[in-house]
Amino acid sequence: MAKENDIVLIYLEDKPLAFARIEDILADSKPDWYHVKLLMLQIPVQVVTWILKDIYINGSEFTMNGKKMRLEEVIAPKDPLKPDNTEMPANKKIKSGDNAGAKVISIKDLKKK
Repeated sequence: MAKENDIVLIYLEDKPLAFARIEDILADSKPDWYHVKLLMLQIPVQVVTWILKDIYINGSEFTMNGKKMRLEEVIAPKDPLKPDNTEMPANKKIKSGDNAGAKVISIKDLKKK
């Protein structure tokens, strides 16, 4: 099920319409229904709340004003330049010489200029 902070693609009549971020999902008084607050990622940016069944949040088709609608969770593609295992092995220690010549730049200091 899509959850808060997930990006979804909204389909209207089987055609992609817009992207939205799920801001909040609150239970409705009716079982299996939810108030889904969406930040529409378009110009102008706006927030809407749709009352949807849990199966609709999961991607099942529903209708709005007689039009077929569907939400599809957006999964970011893998970065081909980034290795799958980004964690450093526990037995690998960083030695002080590993960062020789490295310099830390403060973003806060850059903003002052």
